[in-house]
Amino acid sequence: MALLPDPGSSQALLIGVHTYDGMENLPAVERNLTGLQQALTDRDVWGLPPSHCTVLSQPSSTQAVLDNLGRVAANATDTLVVYYAGHGLTDPVSDELYLGLPGSDPERTYSALPYDWVRRAMLDPRVRARRKVMILDCCYSGRALLGGMNAATEVTSQVADHALIEGTCLLVASSATRKALSPPGEQYTAFTGELITLLTEGVSGGPPLLDMDTVYRQLYIALAARGRPLPQQRNRNTGGLVALARNRAHASAPLASPAALWPQPAEEPSSARPEPAQPRPAQPQAPRPQPAPQQAAPDAGQAARATASPPKASAEAPGGTSPETVRETARGSAAGSTRLVGPAAALVPRRQGGRSVRVKATAIAAVIGLLAVGIPVTVAWLWPTTSDSSEDGTDGYNAASNGIVNASKTRGGTLKFVSRQDAASWDPQRGYYGYEWNFARYYTRQLVTYAPEPGAKSTRLMGDLATSTAKISEDRRTYTYRLRDGVTWEDGSEVTSADVKYGIERLWAKDVITGGPLYLQAVLDPDNTYKGPYKDTSTTGLKAIDTPDASTIVFHLPRPNGDFEQMLAMAAASPVKKEKDTKAQYGLRPFSNGPYRFKGYKPNKSMELVRNSHWNRASDPVRAALPERITVDFLSPGTDTDVMSKSLMDGEYDLELGGDGLSGAARAQALQEPKLKKNLDDLSNGFIRYAAFPQSVKPMDNIHCRRAVIYAADHKTLQTAFGGPVGGGDIAPSLLPPGVVGAEPTYDPYKVLKNGGKPDITKAEKELDLCGKPTGFSTTIAVRSDRPHDVSAASALQESLHRVGITAKIDQIDPAQSDTLLGAPAQVKAKGYGIIIYAWGSDFPSLQGFWPLLVDGRLIPASGNANLSQINTKAINKLLDSALTTSDSDRIAEISREINHQVSEGAYHLPFVYGRQLTWRGPRLTNVYRSQAYSGYDYASLGVTSS
Repeated sequence: MALLPDPGSSQALLIGVHTYDGMENLPAVERNLTGLQQALTDRDVWGLPPSHCTVLSQPSSTQAVLDNLGRVAANATDTLVVYYAGHGLTDPVSDELYLGLPGSDPERTYSALPYDWVRRAMLDPRVRARRKVMILDCCYSGRALLGGMNAATEVTSQVADHALIEGTCLLVASSATRKALSPPGEQYTAFTGELITLLTEGVSGGPPLLDMDTVYRQLYIALAARGRPLPQQRNRNTGGLVALARNRAHASAPLASPAALWPQPAEEPSSARPEPAQPRPAQPQAPRPQPAPQQAAPDAGQAARATASPPKASAEAPGGTSPETVRETARGSAAGSTRLVGPAAALVPRRQGGRSVRVKATAIAAVIGLLAVGIPVTVAWLWPTTSDSSEDGTDGYNAASNGIVNASKTRGGTLKFVSRQDAASWDPQRGYYGYEWNFARYYTRQLVTYAPEPGAKSTRLMGDLATSTAKISEDRRTYTYRLRDGVTWEDGSEVTSADVKYGIERLWAKDVITGGPLYLQAVLDPDNTYKGPYKDTSTTGLKAIDTPDASTIVFHLPRPNGDFEQMLAMAAASPVKKEKDTKAQYGLRPFSNGPYRFKGYKPNKSMELVRNSHWNRASDPVRAALPERITVDFLSPGTDTDVMSKSLMDGEYDLELGGDGLSGAARAQALQEPKLKKNLDDLSNGFIRYAAFPQSVKPMDNIHCRRAVIYAADHKTLQTAFGGPVGGGDIAPSLLPPGVVGAEPTYDPYKVLKNGGKPDITKAEKELDLCGKPTGFSTTIAVRSDRPHDVSAASALQESLHRVGITAKIDQIDPAQSDTLLGAPAQVKAKGYGIIIYAWGSDFPSLQGFWPLLVDGRLIPASGNANLSQINTKAINKLLDSALTTSDSDRIAEISREINHQVSEGAYHLPFVYGRQLTWRGPRLTNVYRSQAYSGYDYASLGVTSS
């Protein structure tokens, strides 16, 4: 249990730097020191004698800091608290954290204080304090949890892990890659301001003492509510039970819960409590308040095979739940969420619009377990969906997932998109992102395309430029199409079969037309004999395509391929008028044969499409073409997702282009306010998020070692790392996601769904025995540094594996280097990447659009490899070959399932979630529905209600 340290035997050192010679000044830091000193010395809080709370403002040198730390530490026998606020710097080579001093220069990190020196001083065996607390309020402070990358720092980290002390706690203001925050006009910095408020105000309904676990959870909730950098924490032994304060609000109100993430009704301040240092949401009274369980963070320094059970989701609500508690399925939830009714439901109510929303106790337990290990999560998903949702196609929450919202044929107005980034190219032959293909249909057409219908019906192929799908020969090697009448370019000239052929031929010019898919080359020219239209001097061009007349085009396949028409439905098969081809510059001004043409395009700034006056509506059975104009604003590089989310919710734009979805703070707000929530859709995005196990890296060449990782993984925690079931994804039992042929949601080879996402420690340990690593092994997790959810998942997996003795170091890779590192098998082996965090989506909703690049061992290149696990089995390769020669949809689905089973049984991957995305649907939009073919809204069908 938590004990308040003896103030007479404890010491605190508060270090702060507010004025710098070469960096921005931080005036709030000076006030931090005063406010924190007052809090710690307040008799009603801790009562530390003023002489035991040393304030070191503007230390002149590294020596000044360490000398003061040594003196203070020498006088502490119970608890030592060290606090630093100021600029945090990082070493460009080692990634180590440095604490800024008044004369520090960001270009000369040696002019700052290495955090590792502070850590060593605190862990010096001569320091007699039984409990030690380090609090950092600076940029990149999360690096203190990771340790440096050099050998010396790793040794120091080991000392920290095995120090023979009663308890240590490290609490930091931000992640390893994010800056801390000092909001203009506020008295304190964001993190320290909430800490001072917590210490001086207390936690309503909380425990009598504010231990570090409680402090961390409350800080996380308060900072998340305001969209600010999220704190992290790491404990050793009983560090989470170190208390720094009496809870001044003990037993006066219920424990703060994630309900505090959203504004509450105003409350008159009590005369028995001081005013908070900063405004924060008031917390409503609740009947029968009960204390929350005190759950210490898992101790990373414990023995590898700890006997204690790992944190797990529990059916208990905070404070316990009676056996009479009843579960019911909340109608309208995208995930069919379960909520508690009965006694437990009364514990943490929250008022919103006259309705009481209940926190799911299982979700509370899951998120507390995650927070305790310092993994940032989005907490909006904790709330069950309310009854304003709709599943029958009417307007409301998630309505576009199940039907058409605001069906209309009204033309006119401007459809406004916003995006955080521009496309790699708007050249139809060069694009390779789903949103690029979806958007390109405004100005390009293909021989065949997907039906403009909601849901699964959207995967049906139909004629587009062609009058129908192909006339196919008996040997399934010849495909013949007839073009529709009245199909024209934006200059009024006719679109011919030669234009279609030329557009496809451009795909072979890979020295100029870079980046696009390679399916058509592989099928039409498997020996790669054609040189492309810019080098080919013949009059015939690509011999696999004939154009007997202007309206007829014939494809001759060297070998049958059942998915050939799926490939022709891709934007890469769009026609290009030879006279208008500007080669590498074509993406700056594609020549339109669709309902809209380019009027203006400023790369990375804006794009405007207007009606193509020569587009013939009668020739196009697919595109509604309702808006008069379509605009896209590309935000400045590095713009925070919160900015884009706010612009959408404020009505500045109708829809996001690019698939980021709403940010954490915006998600929380939109999910809780009915007037906003009705404009949300929780869309399946068609992606599987997973970890791959490269077999070239030992011991991942051993199937039992791979299975140990799968069984040890906490899938519920991993799901939370990606954002939870709403907007994050559904727990994935196998690699094959819904929407791809052969998908089988109930196939659960490792009993992930049956176990509720919990790890199976017993089976993990058995597999470790079988792979000859009974005490575990070491490996490295590779993850892109620019994908926060992936990084959080890597941290969650690291913690899960530690419980069975598997030590995993995380290597965050610069996105600019990810392809050259992760896509190169030789580099993966050299770096020792035994686990790679990745995501994959189907290029088209059939077997070949998903499986070959992931599992065909004959397609592993020296660079650009997607088969990260390096799978190469005769059985899987044979199944892939058999799928090419059949057009029987049932047989293709069967083959896809067989591949999925073999991949699962081989334990080549650890599936995380089938991706979902919480998407804002602007209230002006009409004809909104999810197209399974494009894993998002069908852009070509959208309209708006006004200009």
